[in-house]
Amino acid sequence: MSQVENNAVANIEQSKPWWRYPIVWMVFGGPAAVVVASLFTASLAIKHVDPVLDTSVGQVRAPSEAPAIQARNHSAEQSRESVDR
Repeated sequence: MSQVENNAVANIEQSKPWWRYPIVWMVFGGPAAVVVASLFTASLAIKHVDPVLDTSVGQVRAPSEAPAIQARNHSAEQSRESVDR
């Protein structure tokens, strides 16, 4: 190729529109993915709302019936077993 043809090819590449450059899509792609993910998360939160617990007297269970406390007590009981089996 001659230098005139090289200059013509360089000018054509420089005059491409902004959306033709891959780096532009890399720059916009990350934030766009985050926005889409946040909208998806917000839609899940709106569609599947957790129910409000009734805290009136008689409706709340004793703390000993809570699953977290039961699990804690269960793990504490295992540690009290004798070591020499």
